Amino acid sequence: MIIFETERLLVRKLVLRDLNPFYELESNPLVLQYATGEVKTLTECEKELKELIVKYDQPNNDFWIYAIERKADNEFIGTVALVKDGEDDEIGYRFLEKYWGKGFASEICASLITYCRAFGMKKLVGYVVDDNIASAKIIERHNFKIVKKFVSEDIGLPETKYELYL
Repeated sequence: MIIFETERLLVRKLVLRDLNPFYELESNPLVLQYATGEVKTLTECEKELKELIVKYDQPNNDFWIYAIERKADNEFIGTVALVKDGEDDEIGYRFLEKYWGKGFASEICASLITYCRAFGMKKLVGYVVDDNIASAKIIERHNFKIVKKFVSEDIGLPETKYELYL
């Protein structure tokens, strides 16, 4: 099921056939260096993927992870996250390393803002580890403003909280 699309990408619900590229994403230490930092095994990825798929049908679910695929070839290239708690509605995205530097993150960010605005969301939040300069540039280019600097509890790195009022 398609959630939204961009010029080159589709955002859709995760499915079990995404396991291998999902594992490629979640087992790459470079992809996760500014997130959890913890690479996952294939078994852990399979369990997580199944849990994420089940969440789509749970009433009052506020944690959504979707697949990102290229329209040209239906290739899974990453995930986008939307945590909708009504207070700090958070966005995030991860891409397979081989798709970095191709403008996909900026494209997803712009369309995610449009998607959230269409659903009446008032504010989006993004957290970016300070060393992740590419992500900071993307989020700032889309008019997110810095509201707080801190050291993250989970990975212990300096991080910045950004907000965008829709």
